[in-house]
Amino acid sequence: MLRDVVPLVADSSACVTEPSSGRSRRVRLGLVVLIGASTYALAGTACRRGEPTASQANAQVVLYASIDEPTAQPVLDAFRKQTGIGVSVVLDSEAGKTTGLVNRIIAEAKSGRVRADVFWSGEVFQTIRLAREDLLAAYEVASAADIPHRFKDAQRRWTGCSLRARVLAYDSARTNPVELPLRWEDVAAPAFAEHLAIGNPLFGTTRGHVASMFTAWGVERGRTFLTRIHESGALIVDGNSAAVRAVLEGRARFAITDSDDVWLARTVLPTLSAAYPDLGDGGTLLIPCSVALIRGGPNPDGGRKLMEFLASSEVERMLARSEARFIPVRDALREELGIKLPPASTIPFDAVADNMDDAMQGIREILVR
Repeated sequence: MLRDVVPLVADSSACVTEPSSGRSRRVRLGLVVLIGASTYALAGTACRRGEPTASQANAQVVLYASIDEPTAQPVLDAFRKQTGIGVSVVLDSEAGKTTGLVNRIIAEAKSGRVRADVFWSGEVFQTIRLAREDLLAAYEVASAADIPHRFKDAQRRWTGCSLRARVLAYDSARTNPVELPLRWEDVAAPAFAEHLAIGNPLFGTTRGHVASMFTAWGVERGRTFLTRIHESGALIVDGNSAAVRAVLEGRARFAITDSDDVWLARTVLPTLSAAYPDLGDGGTLLIPCSVALIRGGPNPDGGRKLMEFLASSEVERMLARSEARFIPVRDALREELGIKLPPASTIPFDAVADNMDDAMQGIREILVR
């Protein structure tokens, strides 16, 4: 029996509220990806894609976030209720997840017009990039004192929290788990990869996942993996939820994705399950969200308050109980909630960031031309 296959069971304790557009999570995962300009009025917290107005930037904390809106909404609403501070939020799209906002932060810094106070990302590798370009301000987050050092920048420029695992999604009604590969490298076997869907690896957590493969295996084996995926005709789609949707719609049997996308999609397909192939050092890649204070933001005091909240155990608990089932980085919180940590790779996040350029070159030359 495959030791790292964990069935995902829905739980009625979810605390995520629905977006004001009225679209349900079921429809969002099963049928559509929310892309484009949308504005959500959240009882004083503005979640939207677009440009914060001058009055909003002056009166509120400005947050750039690559966290899905239905997940971010209850967290920011709780922050407003506790502090009375409003948050003007600019969200990234699924297709350009994280990368678009990172490029925006860099461009605004170069122009001398920094617009955002806080960056809340669904991954950590591009946050490391911003730190290396000296675009993040150092700040000792008091609420993160109990977060393990592995998930915090040594120079206090970012804090990681709320993990998601990189998983292989499959329908247990169609596939016996003993048929699944034990290692990520074996996912590229032609007979398997021809039934595979994967999000565009130039963006989001798939970007970091491929870079972790280059880190664990070296450039040559990493490029071989991409070549085999390409030659087998794997389906390249916009993002992780689109990869899962390909399985739901029967266009693929397997999807490389994040654990939260599997949890959410189980409302559509209850037999959807996730395996955790080994990256080569005993487990799969676990990617934390990250929060960081942007250097030169218009409201640094409000930004620090928001940082404290986003990195708190309260928010980790909210996200763990949400429909997305994020995994807390805090050992005590996982024990409290009865959450088991999947088999985890121990590759340092900085090492993955070091190999990002080689991975991106391989992706552009081999997989996404």
